[in-house]
Amino acid sequence: LCLPPRPEYGSSEVRRIRAAARMSQPVFARLLGVDKSAVAQWERGAKRPSGPAARLLEVLDPQQDDSPIVRVRHGMTVQRAGRSS
Repeated sequence: LCLPPRPEYGSSEVRRIRAAARMSQPVFARLLGVDKSAVAQWERGAKRPSGPAARLLEVLDPQQDDSPIVRVRHGMTVQRAGRSS
């Protein structure tokens, strides 16, 4: 599996994704597994998201439907506990 480079998310993109998720900064930070100050710094433009947080933003970004990462997510099947396919 050859993955594309992670998109570079700036302050406006982080705010847009968080707004689309309808989450406060602390809740969004918890979802991403980062400190709430990190989300605040990203949205101010003091820092940029990197690593796993940047990849999670790609998955959450409603404008990234053509991303291979998102296509993998859409192609996954959900199995309920106790049921087999």
